[in-house]
Amino acid sequence: MTISRLFSGDNFKGTYLYLDTQKKYEIARTIILYSLSAAIFLTGYISTGTKKNLLTIVAVLGVLPASKALVSVIMFLRYKSFKEKIECEGLLNAYDMIFTSEKINHRVSHLCVSDNCIIGYSEDAKFDENKFKDHVTSILAVENLKNITVKVFTDKKAYLNRISSLKPSESGDEAVMSVLKQIVL
Repeated sequence: MTISRLFSGDNFKGTYLYLDTQKKYEIARTIILYSLSAAIFLTGYISTGTKKNLLTIVAVLGVLPASKALVSVIMFLRYKSFKEKIECEGLLNAYDMIFTSEKINHRVSHLCVSDNCIIGYSEDAKFDENKFKDHVTSILAVENLKNITVKVFTDKKAYLNRISSLKPSESGDEAVMSVLKQIVL
């Protein structure tokens, strides 16, 4: 267990089995934050004999980040990791990408980025590719990454055929992948 991952899992986004492993860290962080608030409250109560003290205010304010962490736990509990490892030599790829928007969450089990193309696979047969494409391209446009093609397959065989035809590219793929990792759960 890496202690730094309790504070930020950003460096691990997109890794194989990310959702399953990060779920444990989110739960641990939430327990620690609620325990810390409870300890601060109890310290103030025991030392003064009343709950009307400054440490009660600090404890109540400490519940805010703990509650935010609880929301993350709830989000992570909704999803399971994609268990199959996909080989795509030389291509930037990522697993377990949950893209959140105002109205819908888009689950992409695996994706590859190559030569201004984002090719993804979703296990969700009802995946709305048009909404996903609009969401991702609008965010990439804000980062001045334009003319990006987005295609998400729900048929694994078709996806594997498509990524086998991709060739590694150095034309900004790192920047695209970086933005994608910033906007996922």
